[in-house]
Amino acid sequence: MAPSDVPLVAAEAGPERGLPVVAVDQLAGATAATRHLLELGHETVWHVTGPPNFIESQQRLQGWRATLEAAGAEAPEPLIGDWSPRAGYDLGKQLSRDPAVTAVFVANDQMALGLLRAVHEAGRGVPGEISVVGFDDIPEAAYFQPPLTTIRQDFIEVGRRSLTLLLRTIEAGRGASEESLVPPELVVRASTGPAPARRC
Repeated sequence: MAPSDVPLVAAEAGPERGLPVVAVDQLAGATAATRHLLELGHETVWHVTGPPNFIESQQRLQGWRATLEAAGAEAPEPLIGDWSPRAGYDLGKQLSRDPAVTAVFVANDQMALGLLRAVHEAGRGVPGEISVVGFDDIPEAAYFQPPLTTIRQDFIEVGRRSLTLLLRTIEAGRGASEESLVPPELVVRASTGPAPARRC
């Protein structure tokens, strides 16, 4: 642990640590992902989370659930992943068996990759039958099959703000906790589309 008189700024950490924090607004990202799917006509959105002990997982889960509640949509039980493509694949096989599933918000792009493969192997079309949104916008996301709709995190801006905040903290001395949230961006690609028509 650093001495108490050393100016510090935390990047991608919770504000409860008592330090100035710069982070991507995870709640806003999850809200944008979930709202995008609802606006396409999906009645609800399933969610594959990251590990529960990660603050990013907690905040993305919170944003997803709050958006469904605000829309009056039922929130299905979230499925817990571990950030890996394997977890997305295993959970994707489970989701693909449920004909009610038409939209999934996945907490990162790596799990979304595995989920896309599972959906393909199950013979269900993306986005014709199931729309998928990831989170991160890793460089490979645009080359998934289909290209992945996802939430882009601007880590360059996180770094810029962190440096600015650190310099201000040095000039002012160690002060109260401050949080600077970097807005994420919804990047719409081919993995999302209108909800499929109901079968009579």
